[in-house]
Amino acid sequence: MKKFYKFRINNYTYLFFLICALCGYLKNIIIIFSICIIHELGHVFFIKLFRYEINYIEILPYGGYTLVNKKINSSINKDIIINFGGILFQIFLVFALTILKNRFNMITYNLIYQYNLIIIVFNLIPIIPLDGNNILHLIIEKFFPFEISYKLNFIISLIVIIIFLFINYYYKIDNYFIFSFLIYQSIMYLKNYKYIKNRFLLERYLYNFEYKKIKNNTKYLNELQKEVFHYFKKNNKYEKETDIIKNNFYNKQNG
Repeated sequence: MKKFYKFRINNYTYLFFLICALCGYLKNIIIIFSICIIHELGHVFFIKLFRYEINYIEILPYGGYTLVNKKINSSINKDIIINFGGILFQIFLVFALTILKNRFNMITYNLIYQYNLIIIVFNLIPIIPLDGNNILHLIIEKFFPFEISYKLNFIISLIVIIIFLFINYYYKIDNYFIFSFLIYQSIMYLKNYKYIKNRFLLERYLYNFEYKKIKNNTKYLNELQKEVFHYFKKNNKYEKETDIIKNNFYNKQNG
């Protein structure tokens, strides 16, 4: 894995780049990766704007990935803006292309325009881990508890993958590689559920977040929702969610 300051290029990306170059698609792949970098810069811009820390940016064979060091319980609206940032920068690229159209020959212009549009549409598909899925998941979290929204997000992603495979069963081999990667990411997403849930709970116990709502009469921990502080009613007394979370971890440790 080649690593620069917070910037990684996956080894498979080098291989993919070499294969495309040998097949005569060097210009195409340079355009695609340039668009992917612009897309990731859109995420980086808003990550920095909201003063989150970037662990690293990785360029993969089929796009980019920016890992952010932030809390699961961070602001939903800020996270939506961050996830939409990449697509927003690509929209800016459309306007820039329109203004600078005369500086390109028509073949190059059409290639950049078409690839940019394809990447925008592709990223809006609600499949894990694409931006469209992340945005949809965050919107769901505004209305549903963390556990329900997490599992519902996986179900939606799986359904969309099945629909795409059913409709486009005649896809070329490279497209099957893409969907194999997306299926793998969805499986890993479900596999990591327990770890993510424990992080979600532990954050709420350790840190003081700004909660927009207060909910009383909560019965179970799986009802906890982002941006909502919960009170549990037990024996005609109200207990804060932090006390319930503390007891939950204590019981697991000693159970």
